[in-house]
Amino acid sequence: MPVLIRREQPADHDAVREVVRAAFADQAAPGTEPVEVGLLDALRADRGWIPELSMVAVEDGNVVGHVVCTRAHIGADQALGLGPLAALPDRQRQGIGSALMHAVLGAADALGEPVVVLLGHLDYYPRFGFRPATEFGITPPVAEWGEHFQARPLTAYRSEIRGAFEYAKPFNDL
Repeated sequence: MPVLIRREQPADHDAVREVVRAAFADQAAPGTEPVEVGLLDALRADRGWIPELSMVAVEDGNVVGHVVCTRAHIGADQALGLGPLAALPDRQRQGIGSALMHAVLGAADALGEPVVVLLGHLDYYPRFGFRPATEFGITPPVAEWGEHFQARPLTAYRSEIRGAFEYAKPFNDL
């Protein structure tokens, strides 16, 4: 059965939490919940939440993946911070993450957003057009993030969008 990528609905919240929990379980200390689950809950309650950019992958009526972009800033300019991106462990490496990435980047572009920024793996995100953010004059909140701090300009991007990147507030509480 094909996977449908669509906007997340309120009825999806519990399933999305379970996908995120399962996807990041191996990165959490034994017996603890992955920080990404709490981050997602905090982002939903934050003014930086953009419902149009919270997307789920659905297969046979079940949520198998999720991605979200939230409001961020580069200096005085609006930007997006991407993450978390998650797929159920038994569905990873099957194209769900890629489908979610293409969908959320297309939606962000259609909304007139200028740039999407993330902290992520160098062997995964460049395939979606992400490059080290410093190439665009965008500096990370933590200097040690280095090349893992990446940016993807969209159609509305202007080279004048430069400076310090600021995620939605819940990211600062990690």
